[in-house]
Amino acid sequence: MGARKIIYLLLSFLFLMGCTNKKGKTVDKDENYQLNIGVMSSMDYLPLAIAKEQGFFEQEGVDVTINKFYSANERDAALQSGNLDGTIIDYTGAAIQRAGGVKIKVASQCDGSFMLVGAKDSKVNSVGDLKGKRIAVSRNTVIDYCTDWALQDAGVALDEVDKVEINKIPLRLEMLRNGKIDATMLPDPFTTIALDGGNKNLIDIKDVDLRVTGIVFHDNVIADKEDAIKNFYRAYNLAIDLINTQPPSTFEELLVKEIGIPKELAPQVVFPNYTKAQLPQDKDLEKVEQWLKSKGLVAVDFDINSLIASGLIP
Repeated sequence: MGARKIIYLLLSFLFLMGCTNKKGKTVDKDENYQLNIGVMSSMDYLPLAIAKEQGFFEQEGVDVTINKFYSANERDAALQSGNLDGTIIDYTGAAIQRAGGVKIKVASQCDGSFMLVGAKDSKVNSVGDLKGKRIAVSRNTVIDYCTDWALQDAGVALDEVDKVEINKIPLRLEMLRNGKIDATMLPDPFTTIALDGGNKNLIDIKDVDLRVTGIVFHDNVIADKEDAIKNFYRAYNLAIDLINTQPPSTFEELLVKEIGIPKELAPQVVFPNYTKAQLPQDKDLEKVEQWLKSKGLVAVDFDINSLIASGLIP
């Protein structure tokens, strides 16, 4: 064999080795194995942050770019414009977008939670105590949905409370601290901050097995990047395994850096019951559909099942 041919074969071998990850899977540089995913600072994002930090995405042969947003409106704009392949989003927002013509589908549920928090100096000690009280919400959002669900579950009619529209979460938290409202629904990391300030946990939706968030992808991304999405979920499940086998203190640095938990509060964070990737549960979707239709946010003939993408979880 000539020297030139030997050099060619050696270079070819080295190139192939350079495109192979730790498990021997080829990392395809084709754009069909690249995913741009939108996230916000929430406990739903933690498995993705871990998968990225630990190299699980690369290990499973998918190139994932995580795009962090601090505004749901900005995240939704990026999704609608096609700048994102997918994102973590609540079912209510996903359904409203789907009904409005945005071609997205939910591929899996997430495990993050929301908590109805009562002001520390108020006489409110349970959801039932909220009759006649002021509750801050962002209308027609997952916050509004979770608030309505918690009230009705406790036997409180919606016309028995005074809802005030406060869209910005930090402002709602500040009003809670100052006693200008009696309660509000908050996601983490704001629940941890609120409870540290002496406010009261009236109900946490994770304690009643209610899930309201998931991961969506554009229809065309599902069609063109099915293998990449499956690899994404393999990496996601590796992150879930790590979370469930390590003490929470292992992830305190990520909680501070990625989720936005103040460093001194990181040890106080209560993790949700993280589960491996799975489709949304029918009971959760049915409640969302009923609420959306009662508010006139989707047409009466909207079918929540049109929002679901099956077959993407390996």
